[in-house]
Amino acid sequence: MTYPTSLGVSTPTQIRLLGQDLSEDLIGSVGFGELAFWLVALRRPSPSETRLFEACLVALADHGFTPTAIAARLTYLSAPDALQGALAAGLLGGGSRFLGVTEDTGAFLAEALAEARASDALPEPDADDAAWDALAVEAVERQTATGSRVPGLGHHLHKQRDPRVARLYAVAQEEHLVGPHLRLFAAVGRVAGTTLGKDLPLNGAGAVGAALADLGLPVELLRGFALLARTAGLLGHLAEETRHPIAGRIFAAVEDEAEYVPPEPPEA
Repeated sequence: MTYPTSLGVSTPTQIRLLGQDLSEDLIGSVGFGELAFWLVALRRPSPSETRLFEACLVALADHGFTPTAIAARLTYLSAPDALQGALAAGLLGGGSRFLGVTEDTGAFLAEALAEARASDALPEPDADDAAWDALAVEAVERQTATGSRVPGLGHHLHKQRDPRVARLYAVAQEEHLVGPHLRLFAAVGRVAGTTLGKDLPLNGAGAVGAALADLGLPVELLRGFALLARTAGLLGHLAEETRHPIAGRIFAAVEDEAEYVPPEPPEA
């Protein structure tokens, strides 16, 4: 019985990763972002792909005192002897509202593109915005008809414009990597106001999902890249917590403001 892998194997004298000698071919020659892409895609990204991929990681690394960062800091307060627990606590908060939006958006766009391709309605790569807008209207209406939110739209803080979006598009354009997912996502932003009846900006997590999907990375793994990026931010929060702790104050503030209310029995 064998257990095949295309990733890493070790012998007493050598470590091989992706068919390369880890020590001689990779260490000092390959950046971490480039390697992360390579490990998943099983192909080495081009310099242009690496730049866009790493721009996506930077965009999601940290966003201030989000629930993921607070969870990590509070867990570290409770168990400073288990750094891995604090990191894990922050990562476990990646879901439909924070970080998971990256994967949700990529899946939403990929499904819309697949349906358009199946019905021979997919716009040409160089089609004007009107063709993509028409496809976006169909995708948004189909999504909302089921009572589902359109992923990648809106932000709890950036009500008018998420500053990350324009920069990610600029990097993709500079590297000639604006593909169908990014084009459709931009169209969703243009039609959202009239289709949904309210103006919602495109958010950075959604733009990352579109960009990663255009890079050919598996849509079902996109949340993993968001978590990879946020791990760096969480480690930064924990390092700051050791220098200037605030988790104790967060705990005390909640405890001080706790108010008992009589329980209400559930309705029959």
